[in-house]
Amino acid sequence: MRSNGRPASGAALAALAAASLWGTTGTAQALGPDAADPAQVGALRILVGAVALALLAGPTLWRPPRAADASRHRAGSLPPAVLFAVGGLAVAAYQVCFFVGVARSGVAVGTVVALGVAPLATGVLGRALGEGVTARWAVSTVGAVAGVVLLVIGQAAGTGAAADPVGLVAAVGAGVSYAGYTIAARALLLRGESGIRVMALLFAVGALALVPVLVGADLEWLWTVDGLVMVLWLGLVATGLAYVLFQRGLSGLPAGSVATLSLAEPVTATLLGVVVLGERLGLLTGVGMLVVVLSLLVVAVGGRGRQRPRHGRLRGDDLAAP
Repeated sequence: MRSNGRPASGAALAALAAASLWGTTGTAQALGPDAADPAQVGALRILVGAVALALLAGPTLWRPPRAADASRHRAGSLPPAVLFAVGGLAVAAYQVCFFVGVARSGVAVGTVVALGVAPLATGVLGRALGEGVTARWAVSTVGAVAGVVLLVIGQAAGTGAAADPVGLVAAVGAGVSYAGYTIAARALLLRGESGIRVMALLFAVGALALVPVLVGADLEWLWTVDGLVMVLWLGLVATGLAYVLFQRGLSGLPAGSVATLSLAEPVTATLLGVVVLGERLGLLTGVGMLVVVLSLLVVAVGGRGRQRPRHGRLRGDDLAAP
């Protein structure tokens, strides 16, 4: 099977590789310097990522959007500057919340809680902005939330300690922030914006929002080998390269198929947490993660055949991911 001249197998590998790179973020932070503050790590990641995405966007960064119809999407009535500002602030919030959640709750739990909350938050916010909610989405969301509850209970039982409340709240905040910049990006895409341009500008706004985190901060850890490798990996590989691979996947596969392959992210994070970091996952935690993954698969698999948006056409580079 071929799509847009590219073998489907190559597109699938690209999407799978992108999701796997996203799944390395928590472990990369854990392997970095102990002195690295999670908020500083998040700020540096999107700063490097914004530069990488801007370079990848090239001339399209300054190209005006093509005509598109977003009239029936409530967010489409907002000025583009507002959408970029809101989306960029959500990008900044996601970085801080995700890295704090992972640092305090563990790579596996922090990642899966954020990803488990994200579909619920995205659906609720999307509903508020005029997008429909299906029974399939409702069932999968209930399952994902239930899976997250099992995961957290299992983690607490496996370690013999109560789950860190700050870490869990931060992970939930990451999921909500993800929903915020996803909805903002979708509204911009429906206006005819290029996907790479949208993400480059959103990351630029997010980086500017987090500049105060770096001003006056003790960044001595950054100039160590571990610090530089961690930040460069997160910014260039887990952000810049990952988005290039993701868009290549979208150019050769339906969005639903790419979304299914993107579930490699929590799988990668969990495997790295166990194998590399030695995190302990009990039976209940494993069951909870399985429930989350299966619940998200309900939406991903069910979405095939309905890839074209009702209002406006999106190109292969127009879908963003965390």
